[in-house]
Amino acid sequence: MDCRVLSVQSHVVRGYVGNKSASFPLQVLGFEVDTINSVQFSNHTGYEHWKGQVLTADELHVLYEGIKLNNVNQYDYVLTGTLMSIVCDPVLGDNGAMYVPENLLPIYRCKVVPAADIITPNQFEAELLTGRNISSEKDAVEVMNLLHSMGPDTVVITSSDLPSPLGDQYLVALGSQKRDGTMVTQQIRMDIPRVDAVFVGTGDLFAAMLLAWTHLHPDNLKMACEKTVSVLCHVIKRTITYAKEVAGPNRRPSPAQLELRMVQSKADIEDPAIVVNAVVL
Repeated sequence: MDCRVLSVQSHVVRGYVGNKSASFPLQVLGFEVDTINSVQFSNHTGYEHWKGQVLTADELHVLYEGIKLNNVNQYDYVLTGTLMSIVCDPVLGDNGAMYVPENLLPIYRCKVVPAADIITPNQFEAELLTGRNISSEKDAVEVMNLLHSMGPDTVVITSSDLPSPLGDQYLVALGSQKRDGTMVTQQIRMDIPRVDAVFVGTGDLFAAMLLAWTHLHPDNLKMACEKTVSVLCHVIKRTITYAKEVAGPNRRPSPAQLELRMVQSKADIEDPAIVVNAVVL
């Protein structure tokens, strides 16, 4: 039986972000993916120039209505980054600044998060959603438990400012999973190597891979997160190696050179060698 995903995210003509970052990896892993493009741009906004359109709520509804009228709107998962199981990457902000209008926050808290089965906020987004600060691992666990109480069975804080026991060259991610809506069965920490470059589309890839690997390992968050993060590490390593080679010695790679090497990473997406191990808390 096919596993079908409806992915509602942004789209770019050139590069990998939003649906472009999520669709290919999911298809490689055997998922059928239907896409609704909430935004259509020439490229991501980290370039000097970009052009395109943003669909209105009515225009998005019309697209879904067409699917519904043909009775082909049955999905196993709904994946959304900027807004049946729902995987939600709540794109609200990072580094202390919001990406979206502040009046959207109550909508995420009251409507989006309660409808989600899996949620992948960064530390700033997790703090916004719960109204709690994270300054220790204990705080992070409490925040994840609060997010569980809002609805999602799986919570992964994809990045944080917490110190890693491996040193400042690593960032800390944390995850928590409960089954049947009652008991937390597994909580983990991952220490992920930092890379001195700015990548776009990695969060979208993370959410898509977490969807895939939690589907394939539904009762093993540790394994799902290890495979998800390892895919990211392989793609980023291949991307930065290529970008530095093309940019030349002592030159900072451009946004175009730092576009994710997704197609070239097909084998790593299908069967990632584990390069980051999760610690069970």
